[in-house]
Amino acid sequence: MNRETIKGRWAVVSWEQLYDDGRVVLPMGTELEGFIEYSDFGMFCVVAKKNRDSFTSGGQWSANDAEKAAAYSSYLTYAGDYDVEGNTITHHVHYSIFPNWVDGTQHRHAELDGDTLSLTTAPLEAGTSEARVSKLVWKRSTLNA
Repeated sequence: MNRETIKGRWAVVSWEQLYDDGRVVLPMGTELEGFIEYSDFGMFCVVAKKNRDSFTSGGQWSANDAEKAAAYSSYLTYAGDYDVEGNTITHHVHYSIFPNWVDGTQHRHAELDGDTLSLTTAPLEAGTSEARVSKLVWKRSTLNA
């Protein structure tokens, strides 16, 4: 696998968190939307729950904290540069809705099967009751806008 084989836009199909104890959690549920795009200029990822609730208590900055927390919990986005070495894609994060990722790296084990790309994280919270990996599945998209 190399930069050329993954270049383009990929529509999200699923996102699972696979826990060491056998639990499977779907952070955005079964109805999600978004894409990851790889180009000569870098990478960009956005994943959201479909049909997110609109704010009713105010605007973007003045809504109540519960609505803002729900919006954050139903949306993930980050962008930056990337490298491909064998079956590892490394995202060099420059921007993220999750500030802890900024200026860091996210390593993904990649499996490419035709028009399907699976990206799996390194183990998260190893050695705890929350030990897991996240697996996102993407389908190559013909939409480039």
